[in-house]
Amino acid sequence: MIVVVKIGTSSVTTADGSIDEQAVAKLCAEVATLRARGVGVVVVSSGAVTAGVAALQLPGGRPSDSTTLQALSAIGQHRLMRVYDEALGRLGLLAGQVLLAPLDFGERRQYLHARATLVRLVDLGVVPVVNENDAVADDEIRFGDNDRLAALVANLLAADLLVLLTDTAGLFTADPRTSVDASLVEEVGEIGAELERAAGGPGSVGGSGGMASKLAAARMASWSGVRAVIAGARRPGVLVDAVDRVPGVGTVVSPKPRTLGARKLWIAFALDPVGRIVVDDGARRALVEREASLLAAGVVAVEGDFVPDDAVEIVGLDGLVFAKGLAGLAAATATSWVGRSSAELAPGLAREVVHRDDLVVLVGAPGSGARR
Repeated sequence: MIVVVKIGTSSVTTADGSIDEQAVAKLCAEVATLRARGVGVVVVSSGAVTAGVAALQLPGGRPSDSTTLQALSAIGQHRLMRVYDEALGRLGLLAGQVLLAPLDFGERRQYLHARATLVRLVDLGVVPVVNENDAVADDEIRFGDNDRLAALVANLLAADLLVLLTDTAGLFTADPRTSVDASLVEEVGEIGAELERAAGGPGSVGGSGGMASKLAAARMASWSGVRAVIAGARRPGVLVDAVDRVPGVGTVVSPKPRTLGARKLWIAFALDPVGRIVVDDGARRALVEREASLLAAGVVAVEGDFVPDDAVEIVGLDGLVFAKGLAGLAAATATSWVGRSSAELAPGLAREVVHRDDLVVLVGAPGSGARR
């Protein structure tokens, strides 16, 4: 069994931004309990930037420019790792630092390398501690928050469980800080618009996620066949309880009964879309109901500047994303072919704008329901 656990900035840092060594020690003790049972655990930990802010003590608090934030990450990351290394070491375990970037998921060969490294670390009895490689990340190409990174790691490893630890007990029907009627949502089968509204906006000042990003990550996990639990980091034994399916541990998001194969999971969740293809209702039905390839005749419009094998979103006339795939044509060619039947196209060229083998229908998945 493999468990991926993500802990957010507000749960691993104190009010002044320094690393909360007691919080890290608590998590590591629970990791050690699972390791003693033969469970492999991968930790995705935020907190490096905030730790860097505390260490440097810049006037005016946390800066907003990306270059300074990246520098602060470089200052804070090794401090964060030192705390994990010492906490795990006291329990007879070794920590292994793994810094990942979106390109590690977007390039298939690198994706497989990342998987092999993480699997080997777990096999060796090491606890991988993962974070985004913030110090050198391209500001235009980044995960955005570690919830998404954790879901991608769970996908990468075909994990059995994703635990998203936060400073609340899970998802509530309303904001528990302002509503006395708020109650914990203990189990979710399908994440829809109502739950997304309940999730609200961003979380803590130091963090980059919030409950909305945790719901999106849990939904990604469910499409990967991974059970997800959103739970409170301060709950005693929370990680072990999540593994043992203890009722009331937090908000459980069930995996979908029909999951995607490894390659289509990679297309669906690891690749950022470069463009969009708008299709008519007939093409949408063919893609969703018959799992057909997307042909030029059903294309209404092409957006973006993509080349073959770039990831593209497929959008209906209502402006909703319902599928994603790898483009079979460059954007310029696809644009010139809009609405044309296969018989009208030049001979000797591929007829599919997106081939069925490179296409994933994502009705209800992350990204679906997002309007242009």
